[in-house]
Parts: sequence; C-alpha cells; structure tokens
Amino acid sequence: MASNHFAVAMMVRVSLLALALMGLSAALTHTGFHGITILLTAVTAALLYELYRFVSKTNTELARFLDAARHGDFAQRYPPGSSGAGFEQLSAVFGDIVQRFKATRQQQEEQLRHLKSLTDHIPVPLLSLYPDGRIRLHNNAARRLFGSVNVNRVEKLGAFGQIFADTIQNLEPGNRRLVNFSHDGMERQLAVVATQITTGKIREHLISMQDIQSELDSVQLQAWQDLVRVLTHELMNSITPVASLAKTATDLVDDTRLKLNANAGVEAVAEALADVRRAVDTVARRADGMTQFVQSYRSLTLLPAPQKQTLLLADIFQRVGELFAVDWAARGIDLQVRLEPQRLQLFADPDLLEQMLINLLQNAGQALDGGDKPRAATHPAASSSAASPATVVHPTPVHPTAEPPHTGPTVTMTGRLNQRGRVLLEVADNGPGIPAAIVNEIFVPFFTTKHQGSGVGLALTRQIMIAHGGSVTVQTSDKSGAKFTLVF
Repeated sequence: MASNHFAVAMMVRVSLLALALMGLSAALTHTGFHGITILLTAVTAALLYELYRFVSKTNTELARFLDAARHGDFAQRYPPGSSGAGFEQLSAVFGDIVQRFKATRQQQEEQLRHLKSLTDHIPVPLLSLYPDGRIRLHNNAARRLFGSVNVNRVEKLGAFGQIFADTIQNLEPGNRRLVNFSHDGMERQLAVVATQITTGKIREHLISMQDIQSELDSVQLQAWQDLVRVLTHELMNSITPVASLAKTATDLVDDTRLKLNANAGVEAVAEALADVRRAVDTVARRADGMTQFVQSYRSLTLLPAPQKQTLLLADIFQRVGELFAVDWAARGIDLQVRLEPQRLQLFADPDLLEQMLINLLQNAGQALDGGDKPRAATHPAASSSAASPATVVHPTPVHPTAEPPHTGPTVTMTGRLNQRGRVLLEVADNGPGIPAAIVNEIFVPFFTTKHQGSGVGLALTRQIMIAHGGSVTVQTSDKSGAKFTLVF
C-alpha cells in the first residue's frame, strides 16, 4: 500500500513537471510571453526541487537518524509525514529504534549507577594500576585509606611506606600479600590481592586492600589469653606441689637435725632421712615434668622450615600405615587407605608430613580405645615412640582399598583432590567423636584431656600446615566419629 502511494505521488510530481516543461517550451517558442516564461521557469524550478526533496527524503531521514545514533542524541523525533508515500512507516520504525536505544542507554546508566553505589559501599579499598603508572581509586574506602593524599600515580605510593609501594607495583595477578601500611603515624596490616582486567586494548591491575589489623589484634589477643591460661594452669599444677613438698622437705630436715642433736636412735634418723629422700624425689620428678613441658614449648617455637619435594602419597601412606598395622591388628582396629587417584602426588616436606599423619593416627587409635573418653592432642615424643622400630614386628603392607566400611573400630586414611585441584589428606575414625565443648580448644597449644598428653600434637600439626601454606580442619559427630582434614 505504501509502495502504491509513493508511485502515485511520484507520477503526479513527474506529470506536473512535464506539463510545466511543455508550457515553458511553448512560451519560449512564441515571442511576447516574457511574463509567462518567467513564471513557468519558476514553477519548473520549484517542481524540480520538490521532486528532488521527495526522492531524497528517505536518505535525509536515514542520515539524520544515523548521525543522531553516532552522537548518542536520542532526543530526536521522527513524526509521521503528512505526504504519506511510506514515510509514515519509516518514521515509525526510526522512532521505535530511537526509543529502544534510549531505553537501553537508560538501563545501562542505571546499572552503572547501581554498580557504582555497590562499589562505594564495599568496605574494602579498590584501585586500578595501569601500565603507564596511572592509578585510579574506585570507591570511598580507597579514598579514606589514602586520606588527603591525591594518589593518581605510583610515585605517590611511597608516602605510605616503600615496602607497600613496591608490593603494589610488583604484585602478580592472583597473588596475595600481607603488607604494612603507614599513614599519619598509624600502621595497619593490609591483605593485598591483585587481579588483571583487560578491556579492549587497555590492561589494568585491579587491587583490593583489606584492612585486617583489628582482626589480627583480636586473634592475637585471644591467642595470648589462651596461651597464658594454659601456661598458668600447667605451671600452677607443677609449682604448687613443688612448693608444698619443698616446705615439707625443709620441715623434715629440721626434724632430722633435732633428732641428731637429741641423740635419737639410728632407726629414727634413718626414717626421717627416708622421708626427706621421698620428698626430694617427688620434687625432682615434678622438675622433670616442667622440663618436658618447656621442651614441648620449644618444639612449637623452633619448628624447622619445610624442605618440600614431590612425594608419592602411596609411599607415605605405606610407611605410616606399617607403623600401626601390627599393633592395631592386635587391638582389633582396621586401617583402611584410599587414594584418588592412585598415583596422587604432593609437594611437601616428607618428615613433617609423616609426623602429622602419625599424630593424627595415634589420636584416632586412642579415641577408639577410649570409648566415650574425649581425646585431644598428643606429644611428638609419644608419636615418635609409636613410630619406633620396636613397635613394628614384621609389618604388614597397607594398600589402597575400596572395601565396604568395617563395622568394628576403623580408621580411614584418605588422599584425594577437591574440585579446586587442591590435595586433601583425611584421617577419620568411627569412634565417639570430640565433645562439642572442647572442639574449639583442641588446636590451642598445651590443651589436653589426657593424663599423659601434653597438648602439643594438634597445635604442631596446625603450625606445620601453616608453614606449608595450607590448613587443618576437623569435623566431629558422636555417631560417625571425628575426621581431620589437611588441606594443601
């Protein structure tokens, strides 16, 4: 319909132009019609212009539309033309496209404002570092962190400590560093993480700087309180009887002197000296206990740096399992070993890794022996004794198994990869589990519920895992037992 309308309008304009040209030709061939000739010339020119405008109107509207789109000018209007010829439809299409562009732009602006509000609300300072040394602060937290200093170049980071500036400039994407931040006489600990973002040809490092000073202070204070509480408990348990026995020994010595001065019989003096000897022996035993306690403390503070190497976990599990195989078989404890995959490897210190596994297996075995008795950490010395050659007589090899769970006392040692590709080592038992009241205390140094325990084993395990850049967690249930997981 629009096409027919355009053709009719075109024919009308061409016909009028033809008539005007014919009239103009007739006027030119006859003399004396100067006025009519001028009039017909003007009419012909007007009809030519109208024909040109009519034909080029589509191109004009299209050019106006594209120019508006190029400059983002969506305020343009395309009202339907009164001349018809299909321009009503063209105007409607142009108007619809402009409205869609306008709606999309408004939506993008709203999303941008929303993201900006979210970024400003984030309490973690964010900045971008560009290859040319420019810096852009993204949120209010970053602006508050740097205060009145206008940080827009890397050179200005030196005002907050050279180590901080070097860390920001040299931090590789995906890495995390702890760094001191100094400003206005205050020092803060920041956890700095970098991510690389590429937009078109522009590459930038997005850096987040989380202030963890308050968390560190809180954790440090709690650690000191726990340590002082345990040290006070251990020292008082040793010092109180030592002081009492020392006073008793002093009284016995005075009593013996009186008996000697009074020329008492040999038997009376010998009995008094025997009492003194017993008191002194008890003091000596308590002194030995305090010495062992100090040695346990030194084992935590003098942990050697890990000497990492690539290990085949099947070999590690084999060696550790052999230490318990004969003894546990006699006690009715079944040891199951699982590896997924069978040739799973780990980059770690073999000696420290075996020490951790021995501690955890020793704990698991004691939990299965102890029934409903709670278990806690073991001393490395105890673990070493369990690992001594005298414990193993004709060791039975332990191989990975996929057998169904044992219904009796069972300890399972598992090595596997999680979904993030990290190696997990798990030691689980089906004993009574760890009481909920103490599960948060078992990694505190010197905390123990055992009569012969020193409370160092699990604390040492945690420190070894921290030295490896990993962590240790525990899951416990009174129905399914306890499971310790080493995450590398």
